Amino acid sequence: MSAASRAPSETDLKTRFTPSLIIGVVIVGFWLLVALFGPALAPHLESDIVTDMSYAPAGEVGLLGSDYLGRDVFSRLLYGARMTMGLALLVTLLSFSLGVILGFIAAISGRWIDGLMSRINDALMAFPSIILALIVMSALGTSLMIMIVTVAIIDSTRVFRLSRALAMDISVMDFVDVARSRGESLWWITVREILPNTLAPLAAEFGIRFTFAILFISALSFLGLGVQPPAADWGVMVKENLQGLLFGSAAALMPAAAVASLTVGVNLIVDWFLRRMGGDVSQELMN
Repeated sequence: MSAASRAPSETDLKTRFTPSLIIGVVIVGFWLLVALFGPALAPHLESDIVTDMSYAPAGEVGLLGSDYLGRDVFSRLLYGARMTMGLALLVTLLSFSLGVILGFIAAISGRWIDGLMSRINDALMAFPSIILALIVMSALGTSLMIMIVTVAIIDSTRVFRLSRALAMDISVMDFVDVARSRGESLWWITVREILPNTLAPLAAEFGIRFTFAILFISALSFLGLGVQPPAADWGVMVKENLQGLLFGSAAALMPAAAVASLTVGVNLIVDWFLRRMGGDVSQELMN
């Protein structure tokens, strides 16, 4: 019987769909829909002041009450989903492009190029991420472009380390030696041999980096160096409404719960993916 016609084993069925995967997909799918269609469904604009009462209770002003300026928390939460998730996705794409390209270059280049790039990467990783971002953004400004580039560069150091390690492990395998003996170019070997065999761990790392980007951007916004008011961002909403906790308002808890639920959902999907690919990717490459 051919492999294509072989019935799936019990292990395959167990790892195909698990409760944790379903929960993760539901959570991420929900927030994705909110990011895509939420602003169109929001009862108010993100900057509209709908009442003169600060921290109005839920139900009295909108579904989730009002914030410290009297704006509708529910509307700002919907707008904030698009801002937070959009920025996190853009940062992750940029950091992965930079980290994977530089990591592969370091792995297939000469020893001195690899050593130089690795030492520069180690120097950047020696600084705590949030401290390095605060230093750069305090000096250059708090525009969205500066924040995106800063976070992407900081995040790319982790991607560089992983992609370099993966590429170096793959580059010493027999099929790569065969390609070299045929006279294939470094570009051909990288694209046709190394990259396809690193996609699984890199895909898992993409989910982890996306989660990190959400938390990082929210932290910068909370510190006043990320998204600037009146734009809605979950980190900004937490910062603006912390005083509401003293009055029993949930204006700060709702965006914090949104960040937590989205990160949990992404992590559940990543965990399932790692287990699913465990039979095809060696543990050494997954670390």
